[in-house]
Amino acid sequence: MLKFLWNGIKLDGKLYRARYSPGDNYFRPAATITIYAKDYGRFPKIEGLNVINDTDIITDYFDKDRIYVTPENPYYQQVKAALDAENRHYSR
Repeated sequence: MLKFLWNGIKLDGKLYRARYSPGDNYFRPAATITIYAKDYGRFPKIEGLNVINDTDIITDYFDKDRIYVTPENPYYQQVKAALDAENRHYSR
């Protein structure tokens, strides 16, 4: 079962730590939410989401996974709720 939580993505009982970032991106539609991995481990494959990682071991450049979730994405409302929960958590 897939859940977007304030502190990450939970799939089949395993938590993949993440943070959420709202905002417009020059190359993405308005209101796109970006999910950034907190660790260098990989996000799981999730149908309907594209995990991006630009790691290049040849040049010794290491990148963390990220996922862009646009408003048209079926997971958008769940991701938006996780972003709101993250904001509430850190605003205490």
